[in-house]
Amino acid sequence: MQLVAVQRVLGLLLTFFSITMLPPVAISLWYEDGTTTAFILAFVVTLGTGLALWLPAATFRVDLRLRGGFVVVVMLWVVLGFFGALPFTLADNPHMSFTDSVFESLSGLTTTGATVITGIDELPRAILYYRQQLQWLGGMGIIVLAVAILPILGIGGMQLYRAETPGPMKDNKLTPRITETAKALWYIYLGMTLICGISYWLAGMTPFDAVGHAFSTVAIGGFSTHDLSMGYFNSALIEAIAVVFMSLAGMNFALHFLAWRNLSINPYRADPEVRAYLTVLVGVATLTTAYLLYADTFDNVGSALHHGIFQAVSIGTTTGFTTAEYYAWPGFLPVLLIFASFIGGCAGSTAGGMKVIRWLLIYQQGKREVVRLIHPSAQVPVKVGSKAMPERVISAVWGFFSLYVVTFSTMMLILMATGLDQVTAFSAVAACLNNLGPGLGDVGANYAGLSDTAKWICVFAMMLGRLEIFTLLVLFSPSFWRK
Repeated sequence: MQLVAVQRVLGLLLTFFSITMLPPVAISLWYEDGTTTAFILAFVVTLGTGLALWLPAATFRVDLRLRGGFVVVVMLWVVLGFFGALPFTLADNPHMSFTDSVFESLSGLTTTGATVITGIDELPRAILYYRQQLQWLGGMGIIVLAVAILPILGIGGMQLYRAETPGPMKDNKLTPRITETAKALWYIYLGMTLICGISYWLAGMTPFDAVGHAFSTVAIGGFSTHDLSMGYFNSALIEAIAVVFMSLAGMNFALHFLAWRNLSINPYRADPEVRAYLTVLVGVATLTTAYLLYADTFDNVGSALHHGIFQAVSIGTTTGFTTAEYYAWPGFLPVLLIFASFIGGCAGSTAGGMKVIRWLLIYQQGKREVVRLIHPSAQVPVKVGSKAMPERVISAVWGFFSLYVVTFSTMMLILMATGLDQVTAFSAVAACLNNLGPGLGDVGANYAGLSDTAKWICVFAMMLGRLEIFTLLVLFSPSFWRK
């Protein structure tokens, strides 16, 4: 299983991760918020552990194979989640338990955005920044950066790319070399973050809030520096900017690269997944706004319009920002929005959910089975756009769907066994497995009221969602460990 190679990669990545704790140190010193010691200790422990893992294996020069790649990816999220929890555990404000710290850390790294913290406005600035940074790194930064750097150090990155990249078709590359692909994605991700942050700042956010919300918007994370989330700013312009960048971040980043390289919007127009994605968002936004108007939830049409559109896009892309208590909206709207998160964004995006391409394939497969009932001998290909999909891809989609249903049902039953009501248990699993964040019922505002057992189930659901089930569950297969 190449355990030494796995140890070398993990040690190297943990060493790099320790560096990300230095910006909060600088912010803590600048604002004198009392968290400097916590972040310095977290940096020292993380760096020391990373070096202790890497140095004994530093001269090992064997590339990772596919199974080793899966182990590294899963262990990366687990290890970084635990070490990322150190500042929360060590800080005096907030003073968090080990379970709560790991929950908050992995919620950030998996871009889920569920939180156990109350009184966010009163948190030290360094902690506020650190939460936002975790989401930004988790969105695409950690794996893309690792894939770009590791080949230079003599470690192959293709296994990591295939194991972590979301979506059913993982072998498509933007450039001939995986390193160049990773760099291209990194530049697009960084550029989009910069433009988003500047737009927020020009629209009225403070520089601190603009940077923090740009991090979580492009990462489709949903953490905010305020308890009221985007509602704190009470600005239609800021919400419009968020809608634009949430929608863009929910698209395949390969399309952004192609559009930028060709200086054309044709890659978006020609992609059937993007068309379906935008159709779903527009449809959900229209239904939401219309029902808000029908139910007289807001005083005027303008309020219903911008709240309806914002929440439809935020929940539909699995970002999780809020401008209002959507979980208290009338009728079917809260459930409609939660169901929209099951679809999520496009493959190759930072969004969660099952991905639009999978739902397209399931829909086309359903149409094919109807045709086969009428014409049993007909050879009917399943197409996305004009391209026929291989049967291997279709089988993988159905396998993913079946595992999704089984794991969802199991975790929901376990949460109900801990004492949660059905609505809370259903929405908690949906929000964590789809990397959405806010749910319904007792987890509408935060997850602080859950028991430790329920929180660990939610953490496992976040991991499953971020790694798209197969990558994590394959490690539980006995055949995976056989030589």
